[in-house]
Amino acid sequence: MRPPPAREPFYLPVGEEISVFEACHRQQLPVMLKGPTGCGKTRFVEHMAWRLRRPLVTVACHEDLAASDLVGRYLVRATETVWQDGPLTRAVRAGAVCYLDEVVEARQDIVVVIHPLTDDRRVLPIDKTGELVPAAPGFQMIVSYNPGYQHILKDLKPSTRQRFVALEFDFPPPDLEGRIVAHEGGVEPRTADDLVALGGRLRRLRDRGLPEVPSTRLLVAAARLIASGVPFGQACRTAVAGPLTDDPDLLAAIHDVIGVVA
Repeated sequence: MRPPPAREPFYLPVGEEISVFEACHRQQLPVMLKGPTGCGKTRFVEHMAWRLRRPLVTVACHEDLAASDLVGRYLVRATETVWQDGPLTRAVRAGAVCYLDEVVEARQDIVVVIHPLTDDRRVLPIDKTGELVPAAPGFQMIVSYNPGYQHILKDLKPSTRQRFVALEFDFPPPDLEGRIVAHEGGVEPRTADDLVALGGRLRRLRDRGLPEVPSTRLLVAAARLIASGVPFGQACRTAVAGPLTDDPDLLAAIHDVIGVVA
């Protein structure tokens, strides 16, 4: 569990997401963040934990994550068996912001565990100990997922979705994205604008079969390489084109676009 950071995590609001989140926190409402990979969902949560002065617990969900990994388990230490709280239980006890990233990747037993925390009960039952842990003041459940990766076998059930207030995220408008890339990547505004222009061109290649478009995170990675002395074209081929696809035809098309912008 991380305490609130001493310095404000850099985040530029696109709309009213900050005020809506703060209202949800006051009303003890869980929040669901929906948006593409690398568009700023995690940074937004970090920023809001800082604004609210709450500790933050982040869990990256995956198909092998079990309920016991979240809630806790008995461990054998020397000659005795002791109970160890998992990250969710620690967050509930401490009144922290608990962020389950890519929750649709988690096993179904994870979803069952969080249900009592996302309604008026605000409790966490621990079956193995028989304890019923009430959520401390300030606790808030946040989940996120990428709708572009939705699969019929990996979607949230309506009974779960309707427990959350949904905030929609997308890549920032070009002017804001340029400011983000310049700040996070350590490059001049003109270079940041060129990277954002490249991102915009490549995002239009989705219609040509590109399975994933470049995120703001990839543009920042390219900016950091440029700030370290790597030429613009090489930085973009390494940090943007390479992670997007292995298809030679798509790579050739991406390299052509990079050549135009560079």
